[in-house]
Amino acid sequence: MLLLLKLFFAFIQVGLFSVGGGYAAIPLIQEQIVSVHGLMTLEEFSDLITVAEMTPGPISINSATFVGMRIAGIPGVLLCSIGCIIPSFCICLLLAHFYYKYRSVGGVQVVLGAMRPAVVALIASAGASILMLALFQAELSDAAFGDLRFVELGIFIAALVILRKFKISAVAIILGSGVVGTVIYALMGAV
Repeated sequence: MLLLLKLFFAFIQVGLFSVGGGYAAIPLIQEQIVSVHGLMTLEEFSDLITVAEMTPGPISINSATFVGMRIAGIPGVLLCSIGCIIPSFCICLLLAHFYYKYRSVGGVQVVLGAMRPAVVALIASAGASILMLALFQAELSDAAFGDLRFVELGIFIAALVILRKFKISAVAIILGSGVVGTVIYALMGAV
């Protein structure tokens, strides 16, 4: 029961402070689940985030669902998902009320404009964290050049070039990267 309460309150904090969408929630989830409560290892968390990114739906809810299932089964799924949703739901209702009431006030637009850089920084932080996990299997502070995973680096560079130059669907790139990685590791005898 204590574990379920920890999960619920951890995801209430995630839902409350994840401004900027799902990708901004990833560092908060990592902080709560890996660092603060020690309920998962960084590698387990990285694997769950990878699956959450590939499945349909918002990444923050998918992450909450997968973390809850991994740690506490169905009750964990329900409490993590509800904990992640409730703060956002309440805040959105409140903000929608005030936004429609005061949207013509100039200060509202100034505040919204000032929040954009912070949201970009949160999303960039989540991206950098995932990239470090993929390339070094460690956080940025623990990454060493000797631990660089060259297969993942090659797949990352190829995927980035294909995405930017040929404008291929992100879904196709994710699936293609998975196939290429599986084939390379199978040929290397690691699978």
